Amino acid sequence: MHNDNNVAANTPHPGEFWTYTLQLPHDGRAVRVARSTVRAVLQTYGMAQVSDVAELLASELVTNSLLYSDGPSWIRLSNPRTTHVRVGVWDTNPTIPPPFRGGPHPPGPPECAERGRGLLLVRECADRWGGYALGEEVFGMCGKLLWFELAA
Repeated sequence: MHNDNNVAANTPHPGEFWTYTLQLPHDGRAVRVARSTVRAVLQTYGMAQVSDVAELLASELVTNSLLYSDGPSWIRLSNPRTTHVRVGVWDTNPTIPPPFRGGPHPPGPPECAERGRGLLLVRECADRWGGYALGEEVFGMCGKLLWFELAA
């Protein structure tokens, strides 16, 4: 028997605020879990048109966390404005990387470098982005938050 009330209860409403947070272990497989989570959430909330870019940029933030911190990280997706998605990644390293410190665009890595382009990619592809150091009040430890927003 089909119940239309259950369908209506599970359908997102325009303008509805939502947020999802997921703790990721310090494990290379966390990148894939983060990408899958981003895709599932954005499709659920009718924002599939930005899911490819959001997945790519989220994977860059999670990869940065794996490379430069030694603890777990957390990914959070939310819609701070009803037509945008914000993706943030917390980790245990309080140092804000140069591409997220603001100011003039930092130089990219040498052409032959195998890495170092991910956060520059986030800056180029996101509508808004930022980062800041966190005190011990977040998850009981110090660290930083890097985030980006995309317009749907």
